[in-house]
Amino acid sequence: MDKTRVSNDKTSGGTSHGNIEHGSASHASVGYVKEKTRVVARMKRIEGQVRAITRMIEDETYCIDVLTQIAAADKALKAVALELLDSHLDHCVRSAINQGDEDADEKVHEASAAIARLVRS
Repeated sequence: MDKTRVSNDKTSGGTSHGNIEHGSASHASVGYVKEKTRVVARMKRIEGQVRAITRMIEDETYCIDVLTQIAAADKALKAVALELLDSHLDHCVRSAINQGDEDADEKVHEASAAIARLVRS
């Protein structure tokens, strides 16, 4: 199964799409699979919000109203990111640690880096 990771290094293996790299996962499944339908539905809702913001800009809607909608879409994306992070910690990181996997330290480091990116955003 594939895992998706943002990468600036296009030589690290896997298939690169823009600056998103699809590499092979070390586990049979990712942690959010059981919540996948709900996560996809949330992302489609956010996509609709972003399209509506684009229309607002095209229609020259009052700037503050556009900014309010941008803030709402940003908050919704961060909520999805936190949910995925929680699933990653609960499934991937916990599993690697409990099983004594060689990559357990790397999983913890990846989670720490993801948390840092979310805090900075």
